[in-house]
Amino acid sequence: MSLRIKAVVDKFVQELKEALDADIQDRIMKEREMQSYIQEREREVAEREAAWKAELSRREAEIARQEARLKMEKENLEKEKSVLMGTASTQDNQDGALEITKGNMSFEFSVKLLLSLSIFCLEDVFGRGRGLLGTTAFCVESTKLQGRRNLLHDKAKSCGRFNVKTFGAVADDRTDNSNAFRAAWKKACNSTGRVNLVIPNGTYLLGPVKFAGPCPKVSYLTVRMKGYLKATTDLFKYGFSSGWIEFGWMEGLTLTGGGTFDGQGAHAWPYNNCITDSNCKLLPTNLKFVAMNKTVVRGITSVNSKLFHIALVGCHNFKGSKIKISAPAKSPNTDGIHIERSSSVYFSRSHIGTGDDCVSIGQGNSQVTIKASVVDLVMASEDVSGLVVRDCIMTGTMNGIRIKTCPNSPGRSAATNMTFENIVMRNVTNPIIIDQSYCPFTSCTSMAPSKVKLSDIYFKNIRGTSSSEVAVALECSKGTPCQNINLEDVHLDFSSGDKRATSMCRNVRAKFTGTQIPPPCS
Repeated sequence: MSLRIKAVVDKFVQELKEALDADIQDRIMKEREMQSYIQEREREVAEREAAWKAELSRREAEIARQEARLKMEKENLEKEKSVLMGTASTQDNQDGALEITKGNMSFEFSVKLLLSLSIFCLEDVFGRGRGLLGTTAFCVESTKLQGRRNLLHDKAKSCGRFNVKTFGAVADDRTDNSNAFRAAWKKACNSTGRVNLVIPNGTYLLGPVKFAGPCPKVSYLTVRMKGYLKATTDLFKYGFSSGWIEFGWMEGLTLTGGGTFDGQGAHAWPYNNCITDSNCKLLPTNLKFVAMNKTVVRGITSVNSKLFHIALVGCHNFKGSKIKISAPAKSPNTDGIHIERSSSVYFSRSHIGTGDDCVSIGQGNSQVTIKASVVDLVMASEDVSGLVVRDCIMTGTMNGIRIKTCPNSPGRSAATNMTFENIVMRNVTNPIIIDQSYCPFTSCTSMAPSKVKLSDIYFKNIRGTSSSEVAVALECSKGTPCQNINLEDVHLDFSSGDKRATSMCRNVRAKFTGTQIPPPCS
C-alpha cells in the first residue's frame, strides 16, 4: 500500500515539476520577447534622435548663413544710403523737405528686419510631443528699392503652422468648408520642414475631402484636429468606394488633437442594400488611409460612420492609440477598423463599439497587432500572416474572435501564424469561432468548399462567459482542413442556466493544452 502511495506522490511531484518547468520556460520566452520589443523601440528612438540632431545642425547652419547674408546686405544698404544722402545735401532744397531724385527716379527705403524664434515639437521621438526652442526661420520683410533694384529680395518664409480658419473655414455647422480645408492642406503640403495643420474647436460641415500627397519638402506633417467635423448627408457628393476624409500617398503624418469625425450615418444607413445586392454601391468610410507610411493616429473619435469608421489600404508602419469608435448596434456595415494589404500595423488602448465588425482584417496583411477594448473581432478572406490580438475585452457581442472565409473562394491562399491571447469575453454569443462557410449575403450562388488554408493559429488564455451553449466552434473547410489549431487555457462558462458550455469541431486538427472549458471536441 505504501509503495502505491509513494508512486502516486512521485507521479504528482513529477507532473508538478514539469508544469513548473513549462511555466518557467514560457515566462523566459515572454521576457525575451519583451526585451526584443524594448530594444527595437530603443533603436527607433535612437534613429529618430540622430535624424533630428542632423536636421537641427542643418537648420542652424542655414540660419548662420542667412544671418551673415542679411548682415552684409544691411551694411551695403547703409553705404548706399550714405552716398545718396551725401548727394542730396549738396542740392538746393527750398522747402526744407528731403527729396532724393536722379533722372526722374525716386527711391523709397523701407527696411525692416524681423528675426523670429519659433517652437517646434519633437513628436513621436518618445511617444509624445516635447518642445524644443530653436531658431527655425527668419521671417523677413523685404526692403523695397523702387526704380533701381531690390537690395533685400527674400519673401517671408512660412513658420510651418496653418489654421483652416485662415483659409476661410467657418465653424457654424452650416457652411460647407471643403474648399477651405483643401486650400489649407495644399499650403501645408507644399511647405517645408515640420508642418502643423490646425483645425480649432468648433463644428465644421464638410463634404468629401482628400488630403493627398506626396509632400516632398515636408519632414513631418501633424494635423491637430480639435474640432467636431460633420459629414454632408448628400450622398451624390461621394464617389464609389470613397472615403469622406481620405489621407493618401505620403510619409510622416500624425493625426491627433482629441477631435471628432461624425459621419452622420443615420441618414445613409437606409440606403445600404449590400446584404441583398452584391453589386451595391458602397457608402463612404469616415477616415480612409491609402498608401501611407509612418503614420500615427492618436486621441481621435469617430462616430456614426456611413460605412467603415477607419480603413487602411496599402499602409505600412501605422500606429493607432486612444481611439474611440461608436455606432448603434443595428447600424449596417459600420466596421470599426478595417485593414487591408498593410503591414506593421499596431492599434492599442482603444475602445470600439459598432453595429458590425469592430476590427476586420482583410487580405494581404502581415504583422498586425491589436491591443484594444473592443466589442467584436473578425479575421477575413485571404493572404494574412503575423496577426497578434492580445489584452482585449469583448462585451455583449454576437462574435468574439471570428475567423471567416467564404465558400468557393477564388484561388488558393493562406491565413497563418495568428495569435489571440489574454482576451476576456463577457456574455459573448460566439466567443471563439472559425467559419469557412461564411456567406455575407442572403444567399450565395455556390457553397463549394473554401480554398483558404488556415494553419498555425493560437488561442491562449481566453476566459469569460458565453451567452450560447456552443462556446467554441471550429468549422473548417472540407476541401482544405485547418491545421495546427492550438487552444491553451480556455475557460468559457455558459452564462445562463445550469448547462455547461460545449465545443464543436469539423475538418480541423486541433491541439488542446491546459484548462479546457468547454471540454475539447473530437
